[in-house]
Amino acid sequence: MASYEGISEEPHRSLEAGTLHRKFSYPNGRIGATSTDSGPHKPLSRHGRSALGLSATSLRKKSDVTVLAKIPCGGLRSVLMNLQEIFLNTKVSFLFVFVIVAFVLYFLNLNQGWVFAASLLGLVPLAERLSFLTEQLALYTGPTIGGLLNATCGNATELIISLFALHKGEIEVVKWSLLGSILSNLLLVLGSSLFAGGIKNLGKAQNYDKKESDVGIGLLFVGGLCHLLAVVYTYAYATVETDFFPSNKLEMSRVCCIFMLVAYGMHLFFQLKAHSQVFDSEEVNALVDDGDDAVGEEEPVLTWWSAFAWLAFMTVLVAVLSEFIVNTIQEASEYWGLSISFTSIILLPIVGNAAEHAGAVMFAVKSKLDITLGVALGSATQISMFVIPVSVIVAWIMGIDMDLDFKMLETGSLLMTILVTALVLQDGTSNYMKGAILLFCYVVIAVCFLAVKIPTTLDMVSDGNLRTSVGTLRPLNA
Repeated sequence: MASYEGISEEPHRSLEAGTLHRKFSYPNGRIGATSTDSGPHKPLSRHGRSALGLSATSLRKKSDVTVLAKIPCGGLRSVLMNLQEIFLNTKVSFLFVFVIVAFVLYFLNLNQGWVFAASLLGLVPLAERLSFLTEQLALYTGPTIGGLLNATCGNATELIISLFALHKGEIEVVKWSLLGSILSNLLLVLGSSLFAGGIKNLGKAQNYDKKESDVGIGLLFVGGLCHLLAVVYTYAYATVETDFFPSNKLEMSRVCCIFMLVAYGMHLFFQLKAHSQVFDSEEVNALVDDGDDAVGEEEPVLTWWSAFAWLAFMTVLVAVLSEFIVNTIQEASEYWGLSISFTSIILLPIVGNAAEHAGAVMFAVKSKLDITLGVALGSATQISMFVIPVSVIVAWIMGIDMDLDFKMLETGSLLMTILVTALVLQDGTSNYMKGAILLFCYVVIAVCFLAVKIPTTLDMVSDGNLRTSVGTLRPLNA
């Protein structure tokens, strides 16, 4: 376990990190090293901080070690402080109880609708803890590795759910859930943030830097184009062989996914290396400097090995709850009287990312719109240009035929969402009416998918691999 600071005033050697720390007692109970003499995992400052990480950080609480510091046994004291930091120092810690409830309901084979609901609520604190532990590891790395950690693990929950759904052959659930994550970030998260910020700051100008948003919107249009081409190909050239794509839209989709990953990799290089000053927000730096809402805390509270072990443990819990969700989504949809499309597109993204979404709204209220945009656009871009292509390629490796054809209604909703978001963000200013426009769009889309009566059951296609909804307008062999 980790060795914590703030307990005594004599030198102490950390066995996990192999570093020599000098500990000091802090009146406010804050845990953090003030100096590090040497070691292989020396904490570095301002490494790997991201808008998504800062948003999740706003939901954390500072450690209060007043009581635990009086425990005479050093080993027991360290273990209890470690558990406190992981399970109690977050404002959504009360939701951990739903992790236990989900396990109990699932293994007792009780109502599957409540298993689904409990699993969704249990994902909220786990997703926040994944972000916290990723930030802890990033503090021990250089800026490039830390940035890559945040860029690849920022939507780990969605990726894990997608991989389990792929394993079960639930192709439509994968597409709907990833589409819903993009729509939720661009319309619900960004819309509610701009609306709340505008209401809180009536009569005050709310400005943000357009440079970062322009890059994100551009990448979203690239992803939207790939989906549009897959849909158009279905209706225009589905039976025509070409020199470049001799089979069908499946090969075209896989090639597009490779180029999407290349584009995302270029974006990471652009963001972390070539033009890092474009993304070095003054608001983020100010928060790091003045410690607003504990966001500025950059000293790790866990050792490298402790953070890594807890990250592995939390990832396993997320994986198990994701399997519960995939296994119960059909029964839950039937129980609640909803279609799987509405459950996957609307309910799943809202609950799964609630912690980071709440942080984005809090920063918007404080006129920290650069961070809010970083959360919404950054997460949507990562889903569109990283998680979706990875899902297609993993399905390819697994022998499952997943393409970029999200069907006409879904693709149309995605393209219109990107277009409306681009128009709202075009002038670099914000007000509550712009947020209301995005929220209205989200409500209309939600009502549309609520009205679509796609059957809540999925049947296996004759190839024994691909599963798709029976009620789609196109035949299964299209």
